[in-house]
Amino acid sequence: MSPVLLVGDRTLTSEQILPLMAQYQLVPQLVKELVIDEALKEIECTPAEEKQATEQLFQQYQVNSQEQQSAWLEQSGLSLQQFEAIAIRQFKLEKFKQITWSGDIDSYFRQRKPQLDRVVYSLLRTNDIGIAQEFYFRIIEGEQSFTQLAREFSQGPEADTDGLVGPVELQSIHPTLARVLSSVQPQQLVPPTQVGEWVILMRLEKLLPAQLDSMMRQRLLNERFQTWLQGQLAEHPWQIKG
Repeated sequence: MSPVLLVGDRTLTSEQILPLMAQYQLVPQLVKELVIDEALKEIECTPAEEKQATEQLFQQYQVNSQEQQSAWLEQSGLSLQQFEAIAIRQFKLEKFKQITWSGDIDSYFRQRKPQLDRVVYSLLRTNDIGIAQEFYFRIIEGEQSFTQLAREFSQGPEADTDGLVGPVELQSIHPTLARVLSSVQPQQLVPPTQVGEWVILMRLEKLLPAQLDSMMRQRLLNERFQTWLQGQLAEHPWQIKG
């Protein structure tokens, strides 16, 4: 069996590579790329798009002149043809996402928006319901500020920021906190709430609604693609024989 891969002083044959890929858990990545390749078979690019794809990928690596490109390719161990193939594949993948999911991205955004909205909120946590209730009434009656109480008494890392948390997406915080914060108005103080081992005081400071701008659109396209890909991988189980 002739060698197919040289790594330093080590020579690997085709029979050795697959067991090593399995050992280093690289086979799932290979399967994923094969599934993507199958999906991209029907995606076509014009010569102008192929040129654009190559130029964009060079720009991404901040190599613009032909001299820089040649040096970068040599350093990366890639031929120009290999680099062009990588660039065109990436371009086709983005085209596949657009063709497949851009048509309903507005409705998908509306579905996802409650989780994507961001909030800034004040937080004070304690493990004593009595203390939490006392602090709640102190704030309501103006005896002490939320900031002061959180700084002095909160038992979480928010004490270092005077109780202030965010901006964070609602989907990234505890579901109970997210549900409460999405149901109140800015500057509204929430009565003590039990969340696991903690008793929480919260006040919504600011709601920052998610916007379907170009960055969000790309993020949602990527999200739809990843969901599709995981489904495809589940439908294409693999095993190594021999």
